[in-house]
This record gives sequence, C-alpha cells and structure tokens, in this order.
Amino acid sequence: MISILLVEDDQNIVNNLSAFLRTEGFSVYAVPGQESAMKAIQTKHFDLVLLDISLSDGNGFSLCSAIKSESDLPVIFLTASSDEYSTVTGFELGADDYIAKPFRPRELVSRIRNILRLTSGAGAVMQLGDVQVDTVRGTVTRNGTDLCLSALEYRLLLVFLNNRGAVLSRAMLLESIWDIAGEFVNDNTLTVYIKRLRDKLEDDPQDPQLIRTVRGLGYRVD
Repeated sequence: MISILLVEDDQNIVNNLSAFLRTEGFSVYAVPGQESAMKAIQTKHFDLVLLDISLSDGNGFSLCSAIKSESDLPVIFLTASSDEYSTVTGFELGADDYIAKPFRPRELVSRIRNILRLTSGAGAVMQLGDVQVDTVRGTVTRNGTDLCLSALEYRLLLVFLNNRGAVLSRAMLLESIWDIAGEFVNDNTLTVYIKRLRDKLEDDPQDPQLIRTVRGLGYRVD
C-alpha cells in the first residue's frame, strides 16, 4: 500500500484529507511540523509527502529542502499561497508538484498517482482472489481484464480491502463512502453497489466468496 506523510497543522484538513485518502487506498500518517516530519521520515517508510508551507514549527520550504537533501522522496506542496514566487521557490527546492488550496480531492489523488508514476514509486497492488487492485493507477483487473469499476464501486472495494478480516456494518460502509460519493447514497443504493461489485468480482455472485455476508452484522473480506 502506498504510504503518504501528510505535513499539515490544520487539524480539520488533516482529518478530512486523511479520511478521503484512505478510502482511495493510501495509508496516511500526519504530523504538524518540520521536526515531527523529519523524525517520521527517519523512522518510517513513506512513498510521498504532502506538505503545507505554513507549519506549526519551521516551514514547508525548509522541510522540502531537508527532505530532498537526504532522499528522492516525492513532495507535493499543498498551500493557500498561489503566488508565482511561492510556486517557483517550491520547484527550485525540488518539489515534484504544487496544488493550491482549496483543491478538489479527486484532482489531488490524480496528481499523487501521476507523480508516483513519474518517479517510479512503489507499485501498490493488492490481491483479492484473482482480482488485482492497483492503487497507483486506480485500476482493477481480473486475469488481465479491466473490470471497469465505477468511481463509487472502486472506493467501496478499497474500504473492504483496507479492512480485511473485519466485519463492516452497512452503517460503517455508508459512513466511509458518504462524503466522497458525489451523489446521494442511502441504504438501498449501497445494496445495489455491493451487488454490482459481486457481479464483477465473483465467480458466482449468488454464492460470493470474496465479499461475504455476515448475517445480522454486515460484510467481510478475508
């Protein structure tokens, strides 16, 4: 799984962005400032850094410079500063991309995947039976054939994969996809999407082996 370090001191942004990125199949570790970011980089593995310019300690420019002096870790700036000076400074320090706030979450995910492709980031391919989910490219294939999942089907599948072995209630599933669906999702709609997923993933959708029903509780992917 692709691991992202989010360096941001606005807790609301941290909470909302972390939740969204996790539904997209990324692992997210958040810190508020330069010192905690460097400690995290030295002790944990990350594939990409999302970095704000204004931090609780230090600043994004000096942190980007420090990161790039020690590694080839891709860095994307997230900032409310959209002036030309900030943009140029970020790129001169080695930033791989720059996106101004407020940004659309789906655009950010697209930029992340593009940077990972360009920098040959580690492939994040998750296996479910004979189904392969590539979270860098955002594709789901079965025996080499693209399953052509819709955006919401894809996100729902990632919720299952990121919670392997856990029983997910319908309420938990609805909560996980509600804010990112871009459309109204109710209990009946969830039933339809689970059926569509099974139709595309299962050998026998009437006897599902991948997305199992736990009677009275919800669903589980082993």
